[in-house]
Amino acid sequence: MSHSDSQAIQTIADSSAAGNAGNKRKKLFTIFAGVIAVAAIGYATYWYFIGSRYVTTDNAYTAVEISQVTPAVNGIVADVKVVDTQYVRQGDVLVVIDNRDAALALAQAEADLSRAERRVQSYFANDSGLAAQVLAREAEQKRSAAQLLSAQADLQRAELDLRRREALEKSGSVSGEELTNARTAVLTAQANLKASEAAGVQADANRAATIGAQKASTVLTANTTVDTNPEVTLARAKRDQAKLDLERTVLRAPIEGVIARRQVQVGQRVQAGAALLSVVPTRALHVDANFKEGQLSQVHLGQPVTMKADIYGSAVEYHGTVVGVAGGTGSAFAVIPAQNATGNWIKVVQRLPVRISIDRKELVEKPLSVGLSMDVSIDTRGKSSTTATGGTAMNAVTADNAIKSPTL
Repeated sequence: MSHSDSQAIQTIADSSAAGNAGNKRKKLFTIFAGVIAVAAIGYATYWYFIGSRYVTTDNAYTAVEISQVTPAVNGIVADVKVVDTQYVRQGDVLVVIDNRDAALALAQAEADLSRAERRVQSYFANDSGLAAQVLAREAEQKRSAAQLLSAQADLQRAELDLRRREALEKSGSVSGEELTNARTAVLTAQANLKASEAAGVQADANRAATIGAQKASTVLTANTTVDTNPEVTLARAKRDQAKLDLERTVLRAPIEGVIARRQVQVGQRVQAGAALLSVVPTRALHVDANFKEGQLSQVHLGQPVTMKADIYGSAVEYHGTVVGVAGGTGSAFAVIPAQNATGNWIKVVQRLPVRISIDRKELVEKPLSVGLSMDVSIDTRGKSSTTATGGTAMNAVTADNAIKSPTL
């Protein structure tokens, strides 16, 4: 084979290899473009059906309104019926305070009530007695008036008899003794008249004093009965307060739940209002989910929520509803709030707590405790049960007072 033929064959081989490489490169670009197209379609599908529909966060924790048990009376703890983690029902006895002081106070209050009732009964009896005395004083007035008239008549008769005897004295028809007796009779009649006048004044004064005493007594019983008299009412209120204090020596569970933070021991002297223990209503838990402010544009009250607890993993799913949005971000209610008016301001994305209810049946089947971590996903296209507002969760804050959380 000549040298020229070898070069021709080599040229044909090189051109064939170049063509194959170009075809392979074109095929790779086609495959790459197809992968990009499939990825774009997949992302668009994910965004439409999931990404734009659900808002999620793992910054969520279980919470509940814990009931704190505090005594209403002072005393020494006689018995403690529960321990931490114990489940109690509403009305169960938790703590018993020594009730001897309260029992004595009740006995004293009952005695005071009985004494007050008897005292008021004496007021009513005194009213009747004073009314009779008023009638007696009026009779005395009449008798004094009659005695006064009699004394006036006796004086007139004595004076007339004296004048007659003085007229007969010049003729000697009347002895000196008779004249003296007549003058004495006049003086006696005058004295009796003054005594009758004084008796009349005294009778008037006695009647006025009796009427005054009757009015003073009537003020204590006016428009009342023994049961409705203020003194009896006050004594009865003190008796009822003493009875209530005696009942309060037994502290009962205000709600159903689990005992937590027990701080009371037998023999301890407790003061009214001191925290003894807490009751956690584990069947009334809710979730506080802290969403970023940019996630809440499509969140409404009443939207369905799915949740997963770290304690059970992804195998257990809870369901709930958006029932409220906090009135401010966490930083707004911090002990030391952010000073955004300073010169070195840096914008930080804020989180707004969203309250989510949990299905009670699911809580009974898979109990949770307070403070557990949750993964929360809100379906923003789910059916909303709120009618108080048609806006987003941001303006739903104004409807918090109109929309109440469902009973758990």
